[in-house]
Amino acid sequence: MADKFDVIVIGAGPGGYVAAIRAAQQGLKTACIEKWVNKEGKTVHGGTCLNVGCIPSKALLETSHKFVEARDHFAEIGIDLEPPRPNVAKMLEFKDSVIAKNVGGISALFKANGVTAIDGTGKVVGTKQVEVTDHNGEKATYEADNIVIAAGSVPVEIPPTPLHEDIVVTSTGALEFSEVPQRLGVIGAGVIGLELGSVWSRLGAEVTVLEAMDSFLPMVDKAIAKETQKLLKKQGLDIKLGARVTGSEVKGNEVTVMYTDSSGEQQLTFDKLIVCVGRRPYTQGVVDEGVGVGLDERGFIHVDDQCRTSVPSIYAIGDCVRGPMLAHKASEEGVMVADIIAGHKAEMNYDAIPSVIYTAPEVAWVGLTEQDAKAKGIEIKTGSFPFAANGRALANNAPEGMAKIIADAETDRILGMHIVGQHAGELIAQGVIAMEFGSSAEDLALTCYAHPSTSEAIHEAALAVDGFAIHMANRRKRK
Repeated sequence: MADKFDVIVIGAGPGGYVAAIRAAQQGLKTACIEKWVNKEGKTVHGGTCLNVGCIPSKALLETSHKFVEARDHFAEIGIDLEPPRPNVAKMLEFKDSVIAKNVGGISALFKANGVTAIDGTGKVVGTKQVEVTDHNGEKATYEADNIVIAAGSVPVEIPPTPLHEDIVVTSTGALEFSEVPQRLGVIGAGVIGLELGSVWSRLGAEVTVLEAMDSFLPMVDKAIAKETQKLLKKQGLDIKLGARVTGSEVKGNEVTVMYTDSSGEQQLTFDKLIVCVGRRPYTQGVVDEGVGVGLDERGFIHVDDQCRTSVPSIYAIGDCVRGPMLAHKASEEGVMVADIIAGHKAEMNYDAIPSVIYTAPEVAWVGLTEQDAKAKGIEIKTGSFPFAANGRALANNAPEGMAKIIADAETDRILGMHIVGQHAGELIAQGVIAMEFGSSAEDLALTCYAHPSTSEAIHEAALAVDGFAIHMANRRKRK
């Protein structure tokens, strides 16, 4: 038996490494196990998010967006230059440098906080025992009073489109294209599909997105989803709804995809195909069956509101449990669990978790949509404001999009906020904070906002809830 710890965390992604650091900060002897190995064969922390997900995709989204700005919009604001050309190799270098800085930062934080980093694959073999198999196949067993499972998730693969070298890939492979494909297919019009489709569309690919569902972004407020679809179509993304993929065939350096839609059987041929149909929890083999940790039919670990499993000494957080598969949700669960283990009271408000799609413009939301509220029988009132009427957005040459607030008709309490527009991912924090503090739409309406700022669109949307927006036609007058 190796060293004993107060806490052992399995997985060093956004949930795991945060849980480990927080536990160590609480004075608990903590270890964090990670099996992820980079191209050089070195164990790295950060999980999917930092290595092949959130961070690298945002690096490519930002560089490709800057390219489009230079190519299509600089002349509009008085900057003349030769037509720019994308340098994919340099973009990938930048992306890799961003990854390296982030994962290196976690290692430094572990050392600073006294977290013991253990390389290898962790498996729960007892209510207080974790077996670790290192990269050489050697096994060691560690004991801990508390175990936190933060094993994350992996991309879902579908039988009609088996992965094939660098032609049919998941989101991971889509971050490594060495050149811009002429014809790119994307299966799935969710967050990942739209982001990766946007990257390569901006750089010159003809992008077709095949989405099996008949509705676009059903988790987003309908008004915001409709505006987003219009803007993405204008940018060149061909989004085909109700397109159910039935098969594929790779010949040479291209792949033909067969699908059905309202017109019957169809097929399209691409140079590259990205399969983005969701992610599944990575829980197979993480816990011995005899330990007693319960899983549902989809592989998610059963937990209560405070992420406790059916075994008192074992917790689970992040993508391997219920709720949205979001890095920040996992991180906050990590903080909550570490605090609970340390003997403090802690909880998490699952009604105020923001979501963001980092297209251009960005799409962000928190809380209920208008359709959600109506389905729940909640009487609501709403206020919207277009960025085209916002002075800072016009000065930024970014007038696309709108902000929308959903409020309870009786109490005026904010139930949701939805934004499509420049920096929506930053602006949505106002909605999260407002909901955390139980704010009303009037609270935001009576708040003094800096001028000029794109945040004023939120202010105006709050005013519009009761028909008193200043910078657009009022719907009614105060009595």
